[in-house]
Amino acid sequence: MELKDIEAFVAVAEELHFGRAAERLHISQPPLSNRIRQLEADLRVQLFTRSTRNVSLTEAGQRLLAPARQVLTQLSIARSVADAIVTGEQGRVRLGFAGASSQRSLPLLSRAIRESHPGIELQMQSQAYVFSATEMLRSGELDLAFSRLPSTHPDLDFRVIEVEEIVCALPAGHRLADEEGIRLADLRNEEFVSLPSDQGSILQATMFALCVTAGFNPRVSQVAPDSATVLALVAAGVGVTITLSSVSPVHTVGIVYRPLIDIHPSHMFATLAWRRDNTSPALRTVLEASKDVLPSPDLSGYANNPFIFAIGQE
Repeated sequence: MELKDIEAFVAVAEELHFGRAAERLHISQPPLSNRIRQLEADLRVQLFTRSTRNVSLTEAGQRLLAPARQVLTQLSIARSVADAIVTGEQGRVRLGFAGASSQRSLPLLSRAIRESHPGIELQMQSQAYVFSATEMLRSGELDLAFSRLPSTHPDLDFRVIEVEEIVCALPAGHRLADEEGIRLADLRNEEFVSLPSDQGSILQATMFALCVTAGFNPRVSQVAPDSATVLALVAAGVGVTITLSSVSPVHTVGIVYRPLIDIHPSHMFATLAWRRDNTSPALRTVLEASKDVLPSPDLSGYANNPFIFAIGQE
């Protein structure tokens, strides 16, 4: 039994007229009659009672009609799904994120996709820090990731979604908490709270690089698995840390944030990153939707930043 046979059977069963059924199927009547006879032979059952005046369903035909309609309904659904996948209205996008700063961007993007493109599933993977996310994008484990520059690779494209100031997070009541700005050298003797060095966090790498440039290695008193825990430990007075302005609204109790006045570059660029040759229509739909809820900022004031020229803007 083929789908064209089921379509022919349903058309005749609903029209109860071979001529009208043939017109509905855009074929001539003789091939339709042959198709019904072949179907009856294959099923070894008579489906229609024919006379010179009318056509009617046999009991077997009546029983077969409902499941035949279900088959055609499922076929129609399958075709609709296939069309939606091709146009990017259905599909799956694997999205990597990490860090407290994603707590603003991630909900905005996720909510926009759920509301405007409910057929797209955002499959989210946490703890995908920049360096690990880059490798996961390249290997095809992720389709899209929240990332930061510098994380350039010729296989990847980026779009900047936020400019973040590099700041120092201090426990409330710290000796430097009332300063308008802090020199990194003032933190030489401080205890630091840090992310693990093996998680691929560019923020962790930047903190160490800045401290070394200022003439000292940060003395890490405690390592925390994620940014939220890092900030909680800072609030508890365990130490200080280098973080980003985007996280300051996320964790404020017991912490003060102060700009670092002697570092260059003093900003980082949050991006969405994806593999350049990823042809997924669903990914393209998500990228287009992201432009409305996470628009690119004006970068004209950051032309002297050494990272800004590495951006693969789409």
